[in-house]
Amino acid sequence: MAERLQEGRNWWSVVHNKFVVEERYVSSRERTALYRAAVVLVVVGVAVFLATLIGVLHSDGIASADEAAQRWLIGTHSDTLTGVMRAVAVGFGPVGLPIIVLVATITWGLLAKHAWRPMLLAAAMLTGVGLAQIIGASVQRPRPPVDQMLFGPDHTFSFPSGHVLGASDFLLVTCYLVFSRVRKPAAARVGFAVAIFLIVLAAASRLYLGYHWVSDTVASISLSLVVLGAVMALDTWRTVRIPLEPVTGVAPGTG
Repeated sequence: MAERLQEGRNWWSVVHNKFVVEERYVSSRERTALYRAAVVLVVVGVAVFLATLIGVLHSDGIASADEAAQRWLIGTHSDTLTGVMRAVAVGFGPVGLPIIVLVATITWGLLAKHAWRPMLLAAAMLTGVGLAQIIGASVQRPRPPVDQMLFGPDHTFSFPSGHVLGASDFLLVTCYLVFSRVRKPAAARVGFAVAIFLIVLAAASRLYLGYHWVSDTVASISLSLVVLGAVMALDTWRTVRIPLEPVTGVAPGTG
C-alpha cells in the first residue's frame, strides 16, 4: 500500500512539474519594457484593425485601393509564380498549418521541461481561429470574383484572411516564446526578420491567387499584433520575476 501511494505521489510529481511555469529573472526595467511593448502592440493592432474595418464597411481608406491592387496583381501572373504561390498557400492553409502547429506544440510539450510555452502557443492559435470565424461571420465581406481565383472557387467570407492570421499568429508568437528566453539580440532580430518575410509571403500568396483584398490581409496582421501583445503580457505576468521581489498571486510550489 505504501509503495502504491509512493508511486502515485511520484506520478503526480512528474505531471505537476511538467506544468510548473518556469521562472525567468530580469530587472525591473526589463519587465516594465515587456509590459510596455505588450500594450503598444495591442493598441496599435486594435487601432489599425478598426481603421481597416471602417474602411471596408464604408469603401474608403485602405479599402479604396483594393480593386486597383487586385488589377495590378493580375498583370503579374505567370506559371512559375503561380506554382510558388500555390505551394505557400498550401503550407499556410487550413490543412498544412494545423498539422505544423499540432506537430510543433506536441513535440515542444513533450521535449520541454515545462509545458507553459507550447500551451500558450496553442491557446494563441485557437484565439486566432476564433477571431477569424467571429469577425468573418459578422462582417460578411465577399471575396474577389471567382473567375480571378487560381486555386479553385471559395465562397466563404473574405474579411479577415484566415490564412494570414494563422501564419502571423504562429510565426510571431513562436518567435516571441523562443527568443524571449534566449538572450541573443542578433538571433532574435534574424528570427523576427524571417517571420516577417514569411508573413508577407503568406499575404502575397492570398492576394496573388485572388482570394483576398489587401485590406483583408492588413486586418489579419493587425489582429496578430493584438494576440502577440496579449501573449506577451500574460507570459510576463506569469513567468517574469525580479530578484528579491515577493511573489504574489501564485500558489506555493507552482511559481
